[in-house]
Amino acid sequence: MSKTLLSSIDLFAGAGGLTLGLQWAGFDTLMANDIWPPAINTLERNFGHECVAPDDVRELSAADVLAETGGETPLLVTGGPPCQGFTSAGTRRASDHRNTLVREFARIVAELQPQWFLFENVEGFLTMSAGGFIVDLLDAVLDAGYQVRLRKVNVANYGVPQLRKRVIAIGSLGADPGFPGPSHHAFGAPGAGMERTAALPRTPTVADALERLEEPASATQNEVIQGHRAPLLSATDSRRFRLLEQGQTMRDLPESLQHQSYSRRANRRVSDGMPTERRGGAPAGIRRLRAEEPSKAITSSAIREFLHPLEDRCLTLRECARLQGFPDSFGFVGNRSEQATLIGNAIPPAFGEVLGRWIAGATGQPPQESSHSSRLLEFRVTNGAGASPALRSVAERVNTRYGIGELPLWS
Repeated sequence: MSKTLLSSIDLFAGAGGLTLGLQWAGFDTLMANDIWPPAINTLERNFGHECVAPDDVRELSAADVLAETGGETPLLVTGGPPCQGFTSAGTRRASDHRNTLVREFARIVAELQPQWFLFENVEGFLTMSAGGFIVDLLDAVLDAGYQVRLRKVNVANYGVPQLRKRVIAIGSLGADPGFPGPSHHAFGAPGAGMERTAALPRTPTVADALERLEEPASATQNEVIQGHRAPLLSATDSRRFRLLEQGQTMRDLPESLQHQSYSRRANRRVSDGMPTERRGGAPAGIRRLRAEEPSKAITSSAIREFLHPLEDRCLTLRECARLQGFPDSFGFVGNRSEQATLIGNAIPPAFGEVLGRWIAGATGQPPQESSHSSRLLEFRVTNGAGASPALRSVAERVNTRYGIGELPLWS
């Protein structure tokens, strides 16, 4: 029995968005792990030195983890292995060494045998390597005795003012882990409202998230709130920004004001013959957010691409952090680019809190009866009326390998 009823370790913790959310849910952080110096320094700044473990996960054993936690086996092991090898916004290389970190996460879970594990990643994780990384995760944890539910969700359905799709796998040792249902009705993007959530409160908006945030410091002023500074604009960017209404993007500008790189990307997407499922969405370049809708997904490039809904400037680092759900007291360490990456890669703390409260609520309760000691109970990866050929192929592979019956691709 764990010394602390609600205890967790967070692998690949990054800025600590999930760590913070779990603490809001009542969890004691036994270890927060990362290997990138800006992440390590940010974790230490916000959570203290004692729980931060700057170790390479590939070199960690269960004994190493227990040495960090004082011999205490955590109730929960969480992790979101770096997604640069998976995301459609970046390079999709199956040989990228970071992709192997999915397997390393599963190995540590299998070795430690916590009662619960929680895995998070971008939606591209589902189809990368034809579902090979799903197999890397599931083979190890199912062999170790876990029952697992895996879903692709939009965090906007859980009260985050941002349309951000993520893959979540929750596992419990020998018991059905369940899965928290949506708490909010999402809107503002195709498919966002397809969850059966119309009777729920509407998701907070950009305006809600940025409410009562003072004017940003200018380039020559000291910041009152860390990261809340508006950089100097070029004359061309000023012209671009003045012309864009809420919801408009680079494609709505005169061709003479479109970035050359945008024009090249837009042309390449229709001339290179790339299969549709590998193209991603049409490039937006820059976009003015709508005040009365949730934000588009915050990434490391949001400080260059997302415009304030009412002011002719890009979002500040602090505004991006607000849209992710970080309190203004949460500090980020590193240069501007590093802080943008920390913020963009983070799990929104409020979403982490929802997941943590679900697990906390189930802890100590009699487990739901099951005839299986380990099983993939759910593989729900779209709420739409269909799936891409790549996703359908992966679902069929998962069904064949793990025997979950009919493909629960959508509700």
